Amino acid sequence: MSKEEEGIEKIRVTDYAGRLAKSFIYNPLTPILAVFLLAIGYLSLVIMPREEDPQISISGGTVIVPLPGSTPTEVENIIVKPLQRKLREISGIKHIYGMAMNNVGIVNVMYKIGENREDSNLKLYDKVMQNMDLLPKGAMQPLIKPFDIDIDVPIVTIAFYTKKGSNISRFELFKRVRDIQNDMNRIKNVSKTSLKGEHKEQFNVEVDLHKLSGYHLSMGQIMKAIQALAVNVPDVKTRTDQKIKKLVIFGVKNAINSEEDVKNVIVASYMGSPIYLKDVATVKRGDDIQNHKLALIMQRKNHFMSPIREQVTLSISKLKGTNAVFVAEDVLKKLNEYKPSLEKDKIGYTITRNYGVRADDAVNELVHHLVITIAIIAVLLIFALGWRESLIVTFTVPAILAITLFIAYLTGQTINRITLFAFLLSLGLLVDAAIIVIENIHRHMHSHEAVDTPKDEIMIKATDEIGAPTNIATLAIILTMVPMAFVGGMMGEFMKPIPYNVPVALFASLVIAYIFTPYLANKLLKKPKMHHHHHHFQKEKQEGKK
Repeated sequence: MSKEEEGIEKIRVTDYAGRLAKSFIYNPLTPILAVFLLAIGYLSLVIMPREEDPQISISGGTVIVPLPGSTPTEVENIIVKPLQRKLREISGIKHIYGMAMNNVGIVNVMYKIGENREDSNLKLYDKVMQNMDLLPKGAMQPLIKPFDIDIDVPIVTIAFYTKKGSNISRFELFKRVRDIQNDMNRIKNVSKTSLKGEHKEQFNVEVDLHKLSGYHLSMGQIMKAIQALAVNVPDVKTRTDQKIKKLVIFGVKNAINSEEDVKNVIVASYMGSPIYLKDVATVKRGDDIQNHKLALIMQRKNHFMSPIREQVTLSISKLKGTNAVFVAEDVLKKLNEYKPSLEKDKIGYTITRNYGVRADDAVNELVHHLVITIAIIAVLLIFALGWRESLIVTFTVPAILAITLFIAYLTGQTINRITLFAFLLSLGLLVDAAIIVIENIHRHMHSHEAVDTPKDEIMIKATDEIGAPTNIATLAIILTMVPMAFVGGMMGEFMKPIPYNVPVALFASLVIAYIFTPYLANKLLKKPKMHHHHHHFQKEKQEGKK
């Protein structure tokens, strides 16, 4: 044990503040602890999942019960109302909405915000399955569809379109985008991909009604013949063009490979000879012309708008609690691999939404504001106490934030606007403890008694002196934040990072202030040189005591 350590052992302390100061002021592990804290804080900032807004747990589901041949009144009385009564037995349900229509009853369930989604889905499924015996005769198997709010919101959307001079058909564009979609699904932490505006391939059969009547055939015979080949039942377009007297059938696909296969379907026999589909209809290979859903894109370049083009949008969502920035980066990296082949086929694309960039920008902007705030505090303290004191207080802020970030990471939180707002909110409170300690040390250092008192003793006594009131003041602020954790509903879920992180940051500020402020003050601060008469007065005072 060194002379300094032996000296401080004799110093009497009454509070935890003094005990911490006493334990760490000469401890060789103190600087290592400081480096370790800053390192885990930086790593937490880099590793923690980043999002623009906190992911709020919203759960619910839909129960669909088909009852063929029933009226809305029947459905309401024998399906919807009994089902609603049974579903109300489940705990945690907030709303139940029922809808009765011809042939089907639908019941939507919404759980209280904050309920676990997986547990809620399981409860809903269990309750429906337990009451299957209560369904009326003729009711079909209920369909239970849970709401997946977490994975339904896309983080990246990409619009693909054909450029001017491209020979790519609507179906071929869909095929290319579908291949990219399959590849995107393999990316780690991608949960769901979907396409909007796609057009699928099919054979279009246009039946000539004049020829049909000439062969004494009915549409039913044509449909039966095609159905023998097609898995999907063809849709008959009821509106016919009066001028050309043609009727169009859609949806022929699967068990056929070419137009010839469809043309050579035997639809009937006439006078001992087979009648083929090609005798009464025209068969063309194309896309699903009955699909009237379109996705369009128009771009602005130098105040000029490009022509409106058809496009296919690929939407990509991420798993809950994963880093939106990393997932978006992986998606764009994969997209860049396709760039040369897409350009070759004159297929362009535009990224219409990138949640990862927005989340990263929001986090970086708030981190930038944190740095500015720390700098402002440092400058103010230079004028109030001095540059050495300012340096000591400025160090404590990143150390406190490092602990808070690390604990937030361990508890599975994400960095988002609300988490960082909690840090900004607590920033003004974080430096309180360090400022109180450094100000008390500064006062003791400039007092007349400081001349003959060892510097380390001043640090420990000054820290110990303000321990009790500082602890009580900090506890009072923590207690004002805790009630926010009990706010319910959407607002409560949104505000949760504040009562979770601010108390942690405030408690960390106390520990950091009591450990590092006396340690750094002992290293950096110097006793002011007293004037001769002050020193003489001190000697006389001591001699008078003797």
